Amino acid sequence: MRELTIQKNDADQRLDRFLGKAVPLLPASLAQKYIRLKRIKVNDARAERDCRLREGDKLQLYINDEFFETPSEENVYLTIVNPRLHIIYEDENIMLLDKPAGMVVHADEGEKVNTLVNHLLAYLYQKREWKPREENAFTPALCNRIDRNTGGIVIAAKNAEALRVLNEKIRERELSKFYLCICLGRPEPPKGRIECFLRKDSKTNTVRVYHHPVPDGRSAVTLYETLETRDRLSLIEVELLTGRTHQIRASFADMGHPLLGDGKYGVGSVNRRYGETQQALYSYRLRFDFPTDAGILNYLRGREFIADEVPFRRKYFG
Repeated sequence: MRELTIQKNDADQRLDRFLGKAVPLLPASLAQKYIRLKRIKVNDARAERDCRLREGDKLQLYINDEFFETPSEENVYLTIVNPRLHIIYEDENIMLLDKPAGMVVHADEGEKVNTLVNHLLAYLYQKREWKPREENAFTPALCNRIDRNTGGIVIAAKNAEALRVLNEKIRERELSKFYLCICLGRPEPPKGRIECFLRKDSKTNTVRVYHHPVPDGRSAVTLYETLETRDRLSLIEVELLTGRTHQIRASFADMGHPLLGDGKYGVGSVNRRYGETQQALYSYRLRFDFPTDAGILNYLRGREFIADEVPFRRKYFG
């Protein structure tokens, strides 16, 4: 319990508005709930959220210590009352989350709060599976990332050992990741392997494709298979053998078959004709191959998980 005394400069404010300034990490909706449940009192008595505070009043706050911390990027998850997560799978060690296109995985210049990782932390905190004040260093983490405008499966580790194993397995390419995408035209051959080198341009946040080794270029290997073609659009399944920035988008654009809706590598006139502002790309299938020991995650060996729905697949290919 914390007790705050109302000073002269704090007087004549509504209780709820004072709480918004004094405890900025406490969401307004949660503050109202705590007032209703008498976890926030004024002078040891129940109060209404719109009551006027007077100099000398004492507020009793029966809320978790985390809410009294200084706001920062590390604790902004506390401001999320209703975590928005589409959970494909969850156990005591991991979660598989279906990230919608348009949501960022981690904070960037345009979004600090509504990120996938913040909604994950809010979810685990509210379930009391993660108690940050009892942890010395560990924070639940995402093991892979996908672009803002790409949807699909993201792996989360709920404990340090699971995070260690997953990072190792991803590094050793013991997980198989499959994407669905829609490209313009019909790739020839309809099934193949793309090998190239990608060099990133940090100024434009794009990559350039090369077909020979170049300084700072990273090898990229992509397998693809055309599943269906309609109206000059092709539905493609892609398996990533390497995980490079914009690997699928840049590789298909280099082939002459950019992804529908891609604002960086695509064809603007075509995107506008179809009304698409996000690339038609979805990380829809994940398989835990694990040819070597996976410790506490051995039970996942051979298991495969598929996203419930790929919106653009239904839209264009029924």
